[in-house]
Amino acid sequence: MMRAYVEVSGESPALGHAEAVAASEALGGGAALAEPQFTRLVAVELPDPASLARLAERLALAHRCLRWLAGEAELDPVLCTEAARGGTAAFRRLGSDSGTADPGILSAGRTYTAGGGRIDLRHPARRFWLARDVAGRESLLEETGVVDRAALGTHRMPLLPFQRPVSLPPRFARAAANLARVRPGDRVLDPFLGTGALLAEAGLLGARLYGIDRDATMVRGALENLTHLGVSAESLAVGDAGDVEFPDRALRFDALLTDPPYGRSSSTGGEAPHRLVERVVPRWAERVTPTGRVVLVVPSGAPELPEPWTRTLSVPVRVHRSLTREFRVYERAGVGRSR
Repeated sequence: MMRAYVEVSGESPALGHAEAVAASEALGGGAALAEPQFTRLVAVELPDPASLARLAERLALAHRCLRWLAGEAELDPVLCTEAARGGTAAFRRLGSDSGTADPGILSAGRTYTAGGGRIDLRHPARRFWLARDVAGRESLLEETGVVDRAALGTHRMPLLPFQRPVSLPPRFARAAANLARVRPGDRVLDPFLGTGALLAEAGLLGARLYGIDRDATMVRGALENLTHLGVSAESLAVGDAGDVEFPDRALRFDALLTDPPYGRSSSTGGEAPHRLVERVVPRWAERVTPTGRVVLVVPSGAPELPEPWTRTLSVPVRVHRSLTREFRVYERAGVGRSR
């Protein structure tokens, strides 16, 4: 395993931390407890450099991924070694806009050029970051991938062919898909399909998609949105998710991922939202594989999943100006996290 770090963004640091760990687990790694610890970074472990590159491609609530190169005592020798490889580099201070006025940045740049490297602030071949850990010690990290937050912005509701006033923003939908530890080829079910926001992000991570909605217009619209984003669904069903069935009744799912309808009686068929969740979610949770997860985006006070499910995470997030939701993760009691 190799140690890496994720710089989480400011929308919800707690959810960004959980997303980084879960995404690392999906890639065969997980959380790292190794020193040093940084206030702005989440420490993870990954099996190889290729998985570190893929991690940046998965994440939403983050800015970049980095690998640790050296602590304070080894800083100059490591910089000389890296400089000897040739190529251009830029140096920045994590969490600061001070740029080259930073004494640590100036010192690192001088050491790098003295070792044979060149500084290029506009188009460097490599980007290095200096960061101080919680004990005030300096460390050197190299940027290995940047999260393409602009690309996620193109998934926003106003830019999709089928639109509704309320939908989970794509950055939170991607975070939820990562909480489910979705991997290529996984079967993912959303029994409250809506506009397809959650399944779209799971599909972009390589999942095989299954969805249900009682409204045929919503199913057709979700299919439009999925197609627009370049993903396809294995099966989308119209009907009451408490009764409807897919053609293959033996289907098992690697994750149940859903944002149930709340606060609009028309979207629940007149049924109380809590009652609808209690009736539908446990039914489909039974069809989740033993090591799979159930991820719910629900209001505070929503009913819990009954045994054998155990809530392992709950993060409240202000999704819209007047809308707060809990991102909940459930796992079967007594079942390990390895997949």
